[in-house]
Amino acid sequence: MSVPLLTLMPSVTLSERATMPYFEFIGEDLSRKSATAEKYWEITQVGKNVTVRFGKIGADGQLKVKEFDTKEEAEAEVAKLIKEKTKKGYVEKPNPHA
Repeated sequence: MSVPLLTLMPSVTLSERATMPYFEFIGEDLSRKSATAEKYWEITQVGKNVTVRFGKIGADGQLKVKEFDTKEEAEAEVAKLIKEKTKKGYVEKPNPHA
């Protein structure tokens, strides 16, 4: 059974939900040696917490939460992860979960 993202992060406001970057990757996934891949990845930062949600498009996917010592460290991690994903071919799209 999947748990909605907002159940795990009840303090997320509507304005914060609207700014969750969401990315999709459709194509050949060389890291998994798959000819076709359709997956998504989204990231949210609330204070010192960074939440990443990922999986196949259309599925609830997996959720990982990491807490940092400072808000600035969390912001740096978000920027780093977004850069890594776009380098791999992920494209930012409107967030269907917002």
